[in-house]
Amino acid sequence: MIEPWVSTWSRLIYSRLHNEPFEPDAKDWSFPGTGPLSGANGALPWIIFERDRHEFEAEFSELQIQAVRPFMPFRYLVSGGVSMRQFMPEATFNLWRGLESWFGAHRWSMFALIQVTRR
Repeated sequence: MIEPWVSTWSRLIYSRLHNEPFEPDAKDWSFPGTGPLSGANGALPWIIFERDRHEFEAEFSELQIQAVRPFMPFRYLVSGGVSMRQFMPEATFNLWRGLESWFGAHRWSMFALIQVTRR
């Protein structure tokens, strides 16, 4: 799965520039069902696979978390993401990749690759 992730950078982006809720401090894993994803909490993958990982492992013992790899999507943002126009020329792709490597993933991540398998 590639899912939204909580970091210093993502808190800023998701809370100010994103239209869906992003609540890392939510008490539980539920969200109001007022329509398709209208009440979804974008921080839920981080809550389940990071903050509450021990609870997930206890409740779903038949599943094993193989990997959680946060990454930062500067390339995704400057490419316009899913619905905006592209901000970067394609020739700058390697420059953006280098910036992502230089900054590091954990503090600046917005997404994480999460691998889960059945035992």
